[in-house]
Amino acid sequence: MDEPLVLLPGMMCDARLFHPQIELFSSNRSLMVMELKGKKTMAGLAKSVLERAPERFALAGLSMGGIVAMEIIRQEPDRVTRLALMDTNPLADPPEKAAQRKSQINRVMAGALRSVMRDEIKPNYLCHASKSHDILKICMDMAQDLGPKVFQDQSSALQNRPDQCNTLQLVNVPSLVLCGENDQLCPVSRHILMHDLINGSRLEIIPRAGHLPTLEQPELTNRKLKEWLKQ
Repeated sequence: MDEPLVLLPGMMCDARLFHPQIELFSSNRSLMVMELKGKKTMAGLAKSVLERAPERFALAGLSMGGIVAMEIIRQEPDRVTRLALMDTNPLADPPEKAAQRKSQINRVMAGALRSVMRDEIKPNYLCHASKSHDILKICMDMAQDLGPKVFQDQSSALQNRPDQCNTLQLVNVPSLVLCGENDQLCPVSRHILMHDLINGSRLEIIPRAGHLPTLEQPELTNRKLKEWLKQ
């Protein structure tokens, strides 16, 4: 049996984000998808994952999950055997995002989770070339199942997250930096930055994909993850 694999989903996502990866990789290794909830800071979320994770494990995170993965590396790097950062961002939240996040939190807590997800968040998820209806329905279902309190806590964690560029310079395990070529939320330039910061990392850009290549281009994404797991 190969080393355990821990997957960290993005904001307002759960294991459904990784359904194609679970189908492929769970047959030959222990696999855990950690929901990111119950804490209001990246440090708290990372600590919660570490408390539930195996002693040593391969770690892959997408979007907010990638940000938590970087914090895990900062806290306990020796427990991570390899690292995959997908469609994510090592930088702190810019100040101009604060008002937007506060407004979204207020509206979501007043009962507008569905409209905020539909009108402000989901439109930035997918490549326009994607067959998006089914994927967007999955995204809405995940968000509604997680609920407003998780949205509030995750938004706060994102708003107050630290810059992790210095952390990435210390990574010394096999590392994959992967993104959709049309990601509007975490553009390719952020991934080039992470690739440059992590010595020996591999950069993979997935064509015809936006922010969610695990669902938009699952076969190619799985191929790149399989190569990473064999490094």
